[in-house]
Amino acid sequence: MMRIIAGTHRGRKIFSVTKDVFVKPISARIRQSLFDILRPYVTGATVLDLFAGVGTVGLEALSRGASKVVFVEKAGICVKTIEKNVESLGFSEKAKVLKADVLSGLKWLEHFSDYKGYDIVFMGPPYRTDENLPLAYSMKTLELLVEGGIATPSALIVVQHHKKEQVCAPAGLEHVRREKYGDTDVDFFRLKK
Repeated sequence: MMRIIAGTHRGRKIFSVTKDVFVKPISARIRQSLFDILRPYVTGATVLDLFAGVGTVGLEALSRGASKVVFVEKAGICVKTIEKNVESLGFSEKAKVLKADVLSGLKWLEHFSDYKGYDIVFMGPPYRTDENLPLAYSMKTLELLVEGGIATPSALIVVQHHKKEQVCAPAGLEHVRREKYGDTDVDFFRLKK
């Protein structure tokens, strides 16, 4: 069972999807480490959670003081689960859950940040298809993010991906940090000044 790790809702349950649905939520260990790094940036932040799954990262951000989280997820069952989590945790006023394909473009998401941009962007694209074939969505999503111009000038952009997926800074971004957790890497980027 997944739970919120820290903040105002520490210990509260996060609903997930059944095991037959191909979703791999971020582990508690990686989430704890991620938020140890993000701690100085979360309070008051507008957060974008792409490929949101069941919303674990965005929910954790809200518990830790983010002012707003926009969740984007393509799978209907996951969207319903995020909505259930948002409601059960009392985050309805601070959360927006959107059913969309991240890979179709991100510019339209500027509206949901009130045209101010996102302070933290987290993306945890799926590593594999239902047929267990490797996927590589991280670079495309980073490019769409730069193209969309929806991050604030000081935004921190975080990508969780399989260690075998090659991820580097596309034009417009600079790589600032990489953390390794077993078969998972987490990369941090900022907009180039």
